[in-house]
Amino acid sequence: MGDWWQRNIIEPGKLPLLLALTAFVLTFLVTRVITRLIRAGKGPFGNVESGGVHIHHVVPGVILTIVGGFGAAASAWHEAGSAISAVIFGIGAGLVLDEFALILHLADVYWTEAGRKSVEAVVLTAALVGLFLIGFSPFGVNDVSQDEEQDRFGVILNIVTNFVFALIALVKGKPRVAVFGVIVPVVALIGAVRLARPGSPWAKRFYRHRHRARARATLRAYRHDRRWAGPRRAFQDWIGGRPDDEPARSLEHR
Repeated sequence: MGDWWQRNIIEPGKLPLLLALTAFVLTFLVTRVITRLIRAGKGPFGNVESGGVHIHHVVPGVILTIVGGFGAAASAWHEAGSAISAVIFGIGAGLVLDEFALILHLADVYWTEAGRKSVEAVVLTAALVGLFLIGFSPFGVNDVSQDEEQDRFGVILNIVTNFVFALIALVKGKPRVAVFGVIVPVVALIGAVRLARPGSPWAKRFYRHRHRARARATLRAYRHDRRWAGPRRAFQDWIGGRPDDEPARSLEHR
């Protein structure tokens, strides 16, 4: 079955990555369903506690990620072991990134506005891994011919140029564009040439005395946020659940 997948569906050697991605996405979705049921007081599920301390699912997630990662390294030349390790790693990564906001803020922000960062991290990770899985290579080095492989200077120049574009997009206050730009070069180029977001390091440095550029950047950011903030929030609420207005609580209780 694995050989058939690698011959007909995906590139050779990428089956473990497919398994890890599938396990990652399914784990996140199942976890969100369970936590939403716990939040609503439905079903047989409940929070796991030990000595009055709430054990967040990021804890078993870290353990599984470590086991899966080291297992993959130890079984790199064993197909079955590599596949099993990939699934374990994907499950662990799904549990960890589902509580990415908790790690970032060191507070239980799971059902708060700040908790949306977890959903963003999961969607971004899944999208990037999916792009790599279907054939996109980091920094745009795709389908390199034999002549191009010999021309190492050209390949290095391509990598450096795209990295610079992605870095500029990041400094301009566009982290999502910068991350996707590492995989898809044209995205990094667009993010690099367009106006920076107000408040970004680029805007503070280069728009300080350019009042027209600062005004255009502010207007463009306002229009962009007004157009996409609603759909983005609706998408995040649909996937992860609607946050409440309660302040973040300590890590011992949710």
